[in-house]
Amino acid sequence: MGKRGSRSQSQLLSTLTKKQKKHLRDFGEEHPFYDRVSRKEAKPQICQLSESSDTLDSESEAESEPEQLSGYHKLLTTLKDVYEIIDEEPEMSGEDGDVSVEEEMAAESAEMQERIKIHSSERPPGSAAASRHLHHLQSKIADMALYTDSQEKDGEGPPGKSQEGSPEEFTDAKHESLFSLETNFLKEESGGNCSLKVLQDPFLQHVNRELREKEVQAVATNPKTTHQLKWPTLGQLVFSSKFQKLETFKPPKDIDVKSLHLQKPLESTWTKTNIQFLSGPKKSSSPFTPLQKELFLIMNSYQDLFYSERTALKNGEEIRHVYCLHAINHVLKANARVLGNNSRRRSQKLGVGDDDDFRDQGLTRPKVLVVVPFREAALRVVQLFISLLEGDSKKKIIVSNKKRFKGEYGSDPEERPPNLKRPEDYEAVFVGNIDDHFRIGVAILQRSIRLYAPFYSSDILIASPLGLRTIIGAEGEKKRDFDFLSSIELLIIDQADIYLMQNWEHVLHLMNHMNLLPLDSHGVDFSRVRMWSLNNWSKYYRQTLLFGAVQDAQINSLFNKHCINLQGQVAVRNVPMTGSISHVLVQLPHVFQRMEAENLASAIDVRFSFFVNKILPQYRDAVMSHTLIYVPSYFDFVRLRNYFKKEELNFTHICEYAKKSGISRARQFFLQGEKQFLLLTERFHFYKRYTIKGIRNLIFYELPTYPHFYSEICNMLKATNRGEEATWTCTVLYSKYDAQRLAAVVGVERAAQMLQSKKSIHLFITGEK
Repeated sequence: MGKRGSRSQSQLLSTLTKKQKKHLRDFGEEHPFYDRVSRKEAKPQICQLSESSDTLDSESEAESEPEQLSGYHKLLTTLKDVYEIIDEEPEMSGEDGDVSVEEEMAAESAEMQERIKIHSSERPPGSAAASRHLHHLQSKIADMALYTDSQEKDGEGPPGKSQEGSPEEFTDAKHESLFSLETNFLKEESGGNCSLKVLQDPFLQHVNRELREKEVQAVATNPKTTHQLKWPTLGQLVFSSKFQKLETFKPPKDIDVKSLHLQKPLESTWTKTNIQFLSGPKKSSSPFTPLQKELFLIMNSYQDLFYSERTALKNGEEIRHVYCLHAINHVLKANARVLGNNSRRRSQKLGVGDDDDFRDQGLTRPKVLVVVPFREAALRVVQLFISLLEGDSKKKIIVSNKKRFKGEYGSDPEERPPNLKRPEDYEAVFVGNIDDHFRIGVAILQRSIRLYAPFYSSDILIASPLGLRTIIGAEGEKKRDFDFLSSIELLIIDQADIYLMQNWEHVLHLMNHMNLLPLDSHGVDFSRVRMWSLNNWSKYYRQTLLFGAVQDAQINSLFNKHCINLQGQVAVRNVPMTGSISHVLVQLPHVFQRMEAENLASAIDVRFSFFVNKILPQYRDAVMSHTLIYVPSYFDFVRLRNYFKKEELNFTHICEYAKKSGISRARQFFLQGEKQFLLLTERFHFYKRYTIKGIRNLIFYELPTYPHFYSEICNMLKATNRGEEATWTCTVLYSKYDAQRLAAVVGVERAAQMLQSKKSIHLFITGEK
């Protein structure tokens, strides 16, 4: 049918004149004058139109379908149907006054759908007029759906329906007016949000600082100016800035809470919340630990910060407390300024846009974004926010959806198997609910916290990189949204090293969508938006706090590329004097093989060819069995696995995607010597921490991301029979681009010597048993 129809259409087009083709192109149908009449004689037919209406109803069209109307009458009915839809307006008569707008819209939408079915069955599928007509009907139905959605967003629809259309995003029409900044005013009697201290408040100094066009244009070409200082607790700090003025300072010996310009509820609640980390006599007036004091001084100066010594086992919770204090302090100050200006505008009765002093907002409401890897971390952050706002035990704040939040972000102690023995750092990282796909909005106002707030009604967003990636989407996707990132003033990325084990691409994707101009206005009052936000300069005012456990090249690149705060950047750059190799407890010779690479991009291919041509031939003999190859990158693992299969080598492999049965089988084959090689990924070791038995020869294809993984893998070499210690070997591949990882393993002094020398280095570690 398709071929026959196309042939008839082509024959038809060949017989038409230029004028006929122009009419067909403009109106989608032939002119009625040129209608072809079939050879069979047809009886004359009479078409009667009703006197009350100039149109043909769709039902009457359906009933008269067997009758063959002329082309002119078919075209006439088509045009009249279109005019019906365009000129049709709902009339509210006295009899129909009880019918709601939503019901009328639903009835009209059903009628439209019925018309689409009728017209699609009537008209030929290739008709251009039919496609235009259907498109018009569908667009009007879409407009009706959009109207209905907007009614639901305003609180007239079902309260359980999501604003973004997905079940993860919540609307709470009941508390919408309570937490709205536009409809609330400053209440001095509450004691929670008092007026800001104008004198030397770092918050006001930061948001009120005005950039010039020349300064912004010069950022791309200005060289970065740096200055190094040594602080008592943090150690070596590197201050840097691409703007002309570089501000550096040293921490004072004693710190007064009043000099930090904290909002009133925080001055009293911080000490109670932080009491677990404070040791020593009660006479000590400082409510901070030495580490917290120095970190908060940098945070309160609104400079970007990269701290690479945050560990879950030692100072993780201590750091989480201090950045939560800074985040809640920033939100309270920003909201207090908005509410105070609301009161001023109300009392002075000023028109919109009369005074630039009222510019106190961004293009969207979310101000703080906290990126954490697991739900357990999000639970602790929210609990800290509640503790910092509650104050005295008698004055409890209102927390909406608290029970639901604990159910979704809490954990059941019985879910964890009790017999598993793992290192202490593993237990500290993977505690509680370790789901890595989540996002939640938090609104804070008038001593109340609203959990599961819609993103555009939230002050703080707490999410994982995966949770943000699924809502940001990729280019070309229909359902994607990243406007809520347009006015983020404080970005906190905690436990950045874990994202290297999850998916670092999600973090880079997030950073590429930070502080972009929104595609929609989202109901913002542009007379209240700060000028630097309207100028698309928000990225120069955003403070980024980056915490991790390692100094990795990818994390350093993110900090240097995406952190361009006008206040400057501060990075903690302490060099490890002793490496993790000192924790190796077995007697083992370590051979560090250096490879030469021209640049970082070519290092991947150079490493592969160096391993295949120089390292692997030494281990092909049956004598060098029980060889474990540790591969940090999954892409390198796939490349090696494919090469081993191609060369038909006797090997097995374990990665993070392997099933339990495959893991057990591979470990057993390797232990019994049935498989000569075992490929092991770093992600598998990070998430499982299994002890691989039967290792005699160890190859580090690349130095591990975590330095303590080096000693853990080396300590897996345990003798099963006497005399095996003499045959143990350990080979490590490195280049000059692995300087940071090398220093973390062997120490900075020995790493400097190894990088200067172009020869392989042989080390022999005598372990203490």
